[in-house]
Amino acid sequence: MTSPKRLVLILGDQLDLKSAALHNFHHETDEVFMVESMHEAQYVWSHQAKIALFLSAMRHFAQTLKSLHYPISYIRSTPLSIVDALKERIQQEKITHLICVEPGEWRLKQEIEALANKLGLQLEMREDEHFFCSHQEFTDWAAGKKELRLEYFYRLMRKTHQILVDADGNPEGGQWNFDQDNRKPYPKKGPGIIEEPILFEPDTITQEVIAFVKKTYPKHPGSLEAFRWPVTREQALEALNYFVDYRLRNFGVFQDAMWTDTPYGWHSMLSSSLNLKLLNPREVISAVINAWKKYSLDLSTVEGFIRQILGWREFVRGMYYLDMPKMAQDNYYQHQRSLPKWYWSGQTNMACMKDAIGQTLRYGYAHHIQRLMVTGNFALLAEILPSQVCDWYLAIYVDAIEWVELPNTAGMALFANGGRFTSKPYIASGAYIKRMSNYCGSCQYKPDVRFGDNACPVTTLYWNFLIKHRTQFEASPRTRLMTANLKRISDEDQSSITKHAKQLLNHLNDL
Repeated sequence: MTSPKRLVLILGDQLDLKSAALHNFHHETDEVFMVESMHEAQYVWSHQAKIALFLSAMRHFAQTLKSLHYPISYIRSTPLSIVDALKERIQQEKITHLICVEPGEWRLKQEIEALANKLGLQLEMREDEHFFCSHQEFTDWAAGKKELRLEYFYRLMRKTHQILVDADGNPEGGQWNFDQDNRKPYPKKGPGIIEEPILFEPDTITQEVIAFVKKTYPKHPGSLEAFRWPVTREQALEALNYFVDYRLRNFGVFQDAMWTDTPYGWHSMLSSSLNLKLLNPREVISAVINAWKKYSLDLSTVEGFIRQILGWREFVRGMYYLDMPKMAQDNYYQHQRSLPKWYWSGQTNMACMKDAIGQTLRYGYAHHIQRLMVTGNFALLAEILPSQVCDWYLAIYVDAIEWVELPNTAGMALFANGGRFTSKPYIASGAYIKRMSNYCGSCQYKPDVRFGDNACPVTTLYWNFLIKHRTQFEASPRTRLMTANLKRISDEDQSSITKHAKQLLNHLNDL
């Protein structure tokens, strides 16, 4: 008797031949199902490069599955949602058993579970083995804690997985965190020669996808002219090896630095491959540790990179599943302003925002400080509705999948959950941007001017934010020094700051 046919759903961010979804796959009775849903590109106004990356990577993965003789049903560019396309296939083939890995979006997880319940399907939703920390392990760690902080979770992960620790479980170099060594700006004359990341010329499949995206999504933001992202596992591995051999050495010290016309800096550019599951974080960390030993790299650089993968990436995923759906609804400061239109065009007089957004529109990429301390910082100071900001980040970055994007945006950049896993709002004036970049030199606004026509909007809104939330900031030792600086500003000047900030906030689209 033939076993009931099982459908194995592979989502666009689960492109891994070792995926849990493919465990115990039976070629005689099982079928892989993949779908290019136009709905997924449109429910947030997705960057053309993000759409192209997903579609090209999916088509390449499907080609690999076919070459390995996996039975596969691949649906191209349907207007149906993933779940509606899935429902159609299930009913056509009288499927009784659905297998998938847990989606990286709470919304999609709920929809698949609801579909299975409605159709009476046997649903086997397997945990994503791509990560170091399971949901249960994170829940157990978080249980009973008043404060959920990365540092303590990160130390646990280092010990548990024996990464950068000695035989007794003590940290390499005698300390867990070398963050203080990794925050330098570029020299005043600029970054000098930066070894460019390896870029990949579009092959036939990618060229077809690019042409399709240009035709189908012409009004979507961004450009495809600079599309050179890795779209296969082979390319992702090549990118990893190139990074550890040629670029890792300068990553640590300059990871927070910004400079015009240096879109990549010394960053790895591996996040999209990690998040599509073309790379496994274990092999990334292993390659970095091997390079550390081979090239005698600074421990601070190696530790700083590993903290982002083993620490922060795992931590925010744990927080996402722990706090959803509340995380998406949180609005601690009750901000309600609309996202300025220039977030979609880059047409603003603020040099820092123009460069960071312009770069994002061209490449679908900006590094973490541009996201946190430029576009995110401004959105918080400008009192933008968190859900609009989160939708923008999810739409505009090629590596943005909700499990990683939402905690970073809502929780860290916007403090929308009131410090659930961060100890303070990440805000800064124009002085910080001046210190970490060359943006201010070409800007019509002056970072050290607090109010008036020449005042930097970031600076004005920063001081306005401190004035408005003085009580909260004074209550915490992490932020008390910031409000202490208010005492050096006269009451008259504070009044002028507040007045000017109100004008700015009422005319955000004109900045």
